[in-house]
Amino acid sequence: MENPCHMCMPMGGIMALKGIEQTMVIVHGSQGCSTYMRRHIAEHFNEPVDVGSSSLNEKGTVYGGEANLRKALDNIFKVYQPGLIGVITTCLAETIGEDIDRIVTDYRQERKLTTPIVTASTPGYGGSHNDGYWLTVRRLVETLATNTEHHNKVNVIIPNSSPADIRELKRLFAAMQLAYTICPDISETLDRPYLTTYSKIPAGGTPIEDIRRMAGAPATIELGVTLDSHVSPGQYLQENFGVPLFSLPIPIGIQNTDTFMKALETISGRKRPPAIEAERGRLLDGMIDSHKYNFAGRSAIFGDPELVFAVTQLCLENGIRPVVVTGDKSGNVARLLPKNEISAATVVLPDPNFDLVQQYAKKGGVNLAIGHSDGRFLTERDHIPLVRLGFPIHDRIGGQRLLSVGYTGTMNLLDRITNTLLAEKYTHYRQTMYQKYYRKSS
Repeated sequence: MENPCHMCMPMGGIMALKGIEQTMVIVHGSQGCSTYMRRHIAEHFNEPVDVGSSSLNEKGTVYGGEANLRKALDNIFKVYQPGLIGVITTCLAETIGEDIDRIVTDYRQERKLTTPIVTASTPGYGGSHNDGYWLTVRRLVETLATNTEHHNKVNVIIPNSSPADIRELKRLFAAMQLAYTICPDISETLDRPYLTTYSKIPAGGTPIEDIRRMAGAPATIELGVTLDSHVSPGQYLQENFGVPLFSLPIPIGIQNTDTFMKALETISGRKRPPAIEAERGRLLDGMIDSHKYNFAGRSAIFGDPELVFAVTQLCLENGIRPVVVTGDKSGNVARLLPKNEISAATVVLPDPNFDLVQQYAKKGGVNLAIGHSDGRFLTERDHIPLVRLGFPIHDRIGGQRLLSVGYTGTMNLLDRITNTLLAEKYTHYRQTMYQKYYRKSS
């Protein structure tokens, strides 16, 4: 696809694995693939990102890359001493038919390893980085989760989220006095404090032992309403271990956050504390403040399906009309959007690229774009202002610190959206008024 709105599957696989404690990643493919993905992630988070590679070359492509992968595993163990290794594939490895499950199984048996190695088949042509992310999280749960005693930690399985959003989710769980296992958790691994001594594998991430014990959890909250069941980690835990599943949207917007908090109340048996209720009230007050400006908004929304779905609902709640929305190949985004609120003129693109986004944005008179910074060309070409959100953000600092979830995060995001519309208005309205009225009368 030309000019896609997303990146390739192994990019998402790396993102998922970077949220697991003491984990290193090996990309089974050419050196260029791992370099491109490592640089892409590092530029968004402004953190050093180590990614191993099996460095497949012409010889490995013709005769098979098993020797390269074994050598890569040896080197990773020697240099990093990881607690877990994730092995993901690229287009090249999949095209030549590499059986990474068999290679890894033989390798572990020969070396009598106890360190877990999780594999995921993530060819670039197999889907988007969002697909690679969820497939890898599913593989982590399938590989590690085992029958265990029941405990009080709620499983919280999340999409690719900013560290700031993950920290906000933790705050809400703490406010509800709920123990939790967030998976994956990049809140420390990809947004670490400054340290004078460099650590090859940063502290933080979901503890491996906690993933093993997911099968004994009282419930799973999965922020993945657009997921098909065969890639849903929560569905796997429910079907194989009987863990009750709450499939919820990302808590962005008043309705989605209410749904999230109600689930926490149901699981904990406790009402939300007054401080959280006050945050909800402040959001409602902010929605009233901004609604008189937002009615003029006509938006293009793009990015990961879960984020697009939640942000589209936020726009609908605040009078902004979604004109073009990027969806997913399964059609779940289009199916889930409220038919009674979405305009018949709204276009949901199932397999989007930016050329199509631009085409429908111009046709629909879009004056606001919401999504990652790869959409900046909408500003450059058509002067449509962009509210940066999601992954990746390469042309601004602080993508890892953007807070958008919960009542407080929603208010932050809504303010950014409203102020973008206001800035556009105050930049151009005098010229517009002149052209509309003065020139006609003169």
